[in-house]
Amino acid sequence: MTAAETTVRDAGQDFIRDIIRADLASGRRKTVVTRFPPEPNGYLHIGHAKSICLNFGVAEEFGGHCNLRYDDTNPTKEDQEYIDAIERDVRWLGFDWGERLYHASDYFEQLYDWAEHLIRAGKAYVDDQTQDELRATRGTLTEAGTESPYRERGVEENLDLFRRMRAGEFPNGARVLRARINMGSGNINLRDPVLYRILHAEHPRTGRTWCIYPSYDFAHGQSDSIEGITHSLCTLEFEDHRPLYDWLLENLPLPSRPHQYEFARLNLTYTVLSKRVLTELVRGGHVSGWDDPRMPTLAGLRRRGVPAAAIRDFVKRIGVAKANSVVDMAMLEFSIREHLNKTAQRRMAVLRPLKIVIENYPEGRSEELEAFNHPEDPAAGTRRIRFGRELFVERDDFMENPPKKFFRLAPGREVRLRYAFFITCREVVKSAAGEVTELRCTYDPATKGGNAPDGRKVQATLHWVAAADAVPAEVRLYYPLFSRPDPNAGDFAADLNPGSREIIAEARVEPALAVDNADDAVQFERQGYFCRDPDSTPNRLVFNRTVGLRDTWAKVSGGGS
Repeated sequence: MTAAETTVRDAGQDFIRDIIRADLASGRRKTVVTRFPPEPNGYLHIGHAKSICLNFGVAEEFGGHCNLRYDDTNPTKEDQEYIDAIERDVRWLGFDWGERLYHASDYFEQLYDWAEHLIRAGKAYVDDQTQDELRATRGTLTEAGTESPYRERGVEENLDLFRRMRAGEFPNGARVLRARINMGSGNINLRDPVLYRILHAEHPRTGRTWCIYPSYDFAHGQSDSIEGITHSLCTLEFEDHRPLYDWLLENLPLPSRPHQYEFARLNLTYTVLSKRVLTELVRGGHVSGWDDPRMPTLAGLRRRGVPAAAIRDFVKRIGVAKANSVVDMAMLEFSIREHLNKTAQRRMAVLRPLKIVIENYPEGRSEELEAFNHPEDPAAGTRRIRFGRELFVERDDFMENPPKKFFRLAPGREVRLRYAFFITCREVVKSAAGEVTELRCTYDPATKGGNAPDGRKVQATLHWVAAADAVPAEVRLYYPLFSRPDPNAGDFAADLNPGSREIIAEARVEPALAVDNADDAVQFERQGYFCRDPDSTPNRLVFNRTVGLRDTWAKVSGGGS
């Protein structure tokens, strides 16, 4: 069996892969060539990750290749910043296009020639109607459109006008080139769609060479054909565009005949994946930028500490379907948590410090204790943590008058300090305002390592840091950006969650976190998974919470580990 045959055999199961298998088995296709065709008018989001994983994934699985092609047909919205971000995100997600980087603008001259071909064949014409008139005469889902008064222009007049459009004689919006198909079609996309429009704008790659630009529908299928794409994979909103895609392929002298297939796009609860809305969130100052950790962009997820492998796993879990649905955000969190649980080293951090003084521990003395870097991975080794008379514990781990089921620290109660000793709270020190400011405790030296030689048990183990060498840090906790599971994209501002970010300014973390690799995710024991934010400075550490420890998706699905 060849390597390619082995790859095909081992590929995943879904209707797209079934189609590819059938195409290869029948000989209809000799190879598999796909493409990921983003518009460079914004940052990629997790919905794009599904398309990236599918297009690059099936090409790799079946021994083919995937192109990266920019759909750069609208220069007013495109920017080099977006191009750089797209390439960075695709690589970060784990895929590479090699030498197969293309642009729709690479084909502008050929596309123009094909437009003239349609005019000569009587299948395209120049229309002088305004944008409002075009919109009004297009019709509705239940009413046919109205034919343009310019629909019967002769071939020579259309060629002359189209060439003058290219030469820059007319202002924006004065004329368009339309396909002559069927204004009575039940598919609105076949009602003489616009193929070219006038746009006097500088293009990032072609400069001022062009002042007319092809529509997405005209550029897409023809670009697929030029590149020899075999399987053009699109999300379901392009299903109604497929008849136009096919019409253009049938009526142009193209080098190859690709086929378009549609799959369900990704929709997540508490999330909007509209590029328009994401752009408005950034421009309106609702978030700090495209890489704000609350954003569903790949840049935002990366800054939040989400591993690329977790996103790939999430995409694999949700699968490739033919019908749209909404995926619970908890499922993404499950994939993130499952990955980080295996890879993230453990550290201790106290987010809201409460000081403890161990009265029977000698002043001026300290000792080093051994702590596991990962309790389930012996190869991860251990580290040394310092224990002393003064410590910080989590304020939420103490209650002066605890309810029945509160098992953590309280007056007269004994608890275990992680890796250290049993301690007992003896006295509560308060400020003049009645706020608890300090706990006076005693420790049992015989319980070093967290176990009592007499076999007595305690009901809680607390994390802690030594006051003498704990490092100050800012910790940022993130919650859903929207307050509703189904935010309204049309009025997204009304559904924004005002508590989507919580900043804890006075956290304390163990010293190892000040020197650890900044790119590595860590688990703050009993708190969640965190990563260092680029806002960190040598004098001030900043951590973002990636995800909490609670496995909500396991409860929903009945699984978990």
